[in-house]
Amino acid sequence: MRDTDVGVVNEDSTKLQFAFLIGVQTAESGPERTEELLAELGELVSTLGLEITGQMTVKLRDINPRLLVGEGKAQEICAAARQAGADVIIFDDFLSPSQQRNWENLADMAVIDRQEVILDIFASRAQTNEARLQVELAQANYSLPRLERRWTHLHRQRGMAGGMGMRGEGEQQLEVDSRIVRTQIAKLKVRLREVRQRRQVQRNQRLRKPVPVAAIVGYTNAGKSSLLNTLTQASVLTEDKLFATLDPTVRRLELPDGQALLMADTVGFIRKLPHTLVEAFHSTLEETAMADYLVEVLDATAASLEEHHDT
Repeated sequence: MRDTDVGVVNEDSTKLQFAFLIGVQTAESGPERTEELLAELGELVSTLGLEITGQMTVKLRDINPRLLVGEGKAQEICAAARQAGADVIIFDDFLSPSQQRNWENLADMAVIDRQEVILDIFASRAQTNEARLQVELAQANYSLPRLERRWTHLHRQRGMAGGMGMRGEGEQQLEVDSRIVRTQIAKLKVRLREVRQRRQVQRNQRLRKPVPVAAIVGYTNAGKSSLLNTLTQASVLTEDKLFATLDPTVRRLELPDGQALLMADTVGFIRKLPHTLVEAFHSTLEETAMADYLVEVLDATAASLEEHHDT
């Protein structure tokens, strides 16, 4: 990742190896759903190549604005993570930029959330130019309010104290980094507009040839790419991993009555998908919205089958 990005898992990939997971149970989620989401987070983390050394579920009654959980529970989590030999704590719930920074100061190790894990997976999976641009835009939007956290993280790595000199130097660097990221966001939006215009031209060309389009949709790792390969003899990558397919793929299917159908494989859905990714992947999701038919793929063995459908 670039210097202005803050994807800790990617940035320190040579250092981070052992993850301690935190599930957050609320009155709305309940114990069963919390455990399912925590297991899903484990799959996401394993996709990044990290080893899970332990996990803990906390019951959240009141939100602590500093750390999400109470001070006592935060100390307990830090102690458990250290005892488990973890070098990164990963929350299944969203952490605000200030909460993330407070956690890293308290734990003296990397602390990230589900959103950052998903962003890093998307970054590692993007193959086409459009997908890479969309991921870069999502990362830049995510990193902008977290630049102060990154600067603090670098100072802690270098063993520097947080005195007046650091604050003055940090404030100047934050201003520079902020301008760099904002410029990067503006440029990425321009490039994505150009890509979307080309996609619209391609869509218009398809409309001149009246071949209906069926978009294959469903939860991540439900078997969408396998279905496309079976129907069209395509060779789309299929792995038993979350988000094995990120780039949309369109293949032609010849029907028994001689008619044709364009089958479009799409990126899978997932619970708690970061809004930055939803917005960045607007043009990709647009393919689904413009399709003549939707073919939903569901994994009948999934514990949360109905929730996967609702997602």
